[in-house]
Amino acid sequence: MIYLDNAATTGKKPLTVIKAVDTALREYCANPGRSGHQLSLKTAAAVYVVREKIADFFGASGAENVVFTLNCTHSINCVIKGILKPGDHAVTSSLEHNSVMRPLVKSGADYDIARVSLTDDGETLREFEKRIRTDTKLVICTGASNVLGKTLPIRQIGKLCKERGVPFAVDAAQTAGVFPINMKEDGIDYLCIAPHKGLYAPMGIGVLICERPLENTLIEGGTGTNSIELFQPEYLPERLESGTINVPEIMGLAAGLDYVKGLGLKKIYTHELELCRLLYGELSKIERVKLYTPEPTFGMYAPLVSFNIYGKLSGEVARYLSDKGIAVRAGLHCAPSAHRQIGTLEAGTVRVAAATFNTPNEIKTLVRVLKNAEFI
Repeated sequence: MIYLDNAATTGKKPLTVIKAVDTALREYCANPGRSGHQLSLKTAAAVYVVREKIADFFGASGAENVVFTLNCTHSINCVIKGILKPGDHAVTSSLEHNSVMRPLVKSGADYDIARVSLTDDGETLREFEKRIRTDTKLVICTGASNVLGKTLPIRQIGKLCKERGVPFAVDAAQTAGVFPINMKEDGIDYLCIAPHKGLYAPMGIGVLICERPLENTLIEGGTGTNSIELFQPEYLPERLESGTINVPEIMGLAAGLDYVKGLGLKKIYTHELELCRLLYGELSKIERVKLYTPEPTFGMYAPLVSFNIYGKLSGEVARYLSDKGIAVRAGLHCAPSAHRQIGTLEAGTVRVAAATFNTPNEIKTLVRVLKNAEFI
């Protein structure tokens, strides 16, 4: 199988990640922070080291600000529902995933949408600037669209939010492990991460890094601390971590982070973007293929390409490719906002997303299969 659905999850995990999960199940099988025996303390210490690694990698102020969640969507919900209440005001972008849009609607807050330009980051920044009000309680946006790959000018938006005194949250599902992220330098208050994507971690673990407190909690329960109190602790990470954390996945995440650091972000991004540029160039030569963005350029686009074939449903194309041993994604990608902007709300798109393990030959095979006269 040629796996090119990496924007959903990286399909091939490094052997070090697999071994780390196995080791955790064997050697870190006690509940951290819940018992005073040696194995529990050993596990708690190992988890803390992972928090430190994550904080350092993303430029956070400390390990205690790193919260483990179920997934990136859980992290986003913690932020939105931790800050917003009915009648509040928020700003988001026109390219958001439903992991942002649905909890935003559920919060009861009013919100404005800043339209993202596919070619001019200055225009995008002006859109955000126009929509931030004196009573805005949160600005939240994606680092890069999971449909189009378009990146947002995160550092400039973060600077704008700091000037206006507005908390800034970033959905880094498509950028963590691909682009450099430094929370201090980028002005990010809340970073929501999907480790199973760009960090090559197992599925079933998310990360939320908080540089500001959250007033409301999404869930409450046992934290192993201040157990006599019937109120959730005020301090992180315990305030947002109730119940047993997923230690095997956390250890797998640590190994994935080491894998990414070992390769280097520049090398990873350059490799993946060049594969997407190769694909884009070949698809642009096929008359019946519709592309929705300019050619992906360095820094402006994440390594993915969306397209359609005239006269074919996106799902039909994906099924055809699957039958030929090629895995891609079709449909709305849980991001109808982005499809609304490019006019594909009914049809969706076929999405190809590269990872470190993909090769030019795999891209050429995909193109060759698409050119099959029986299909096109």
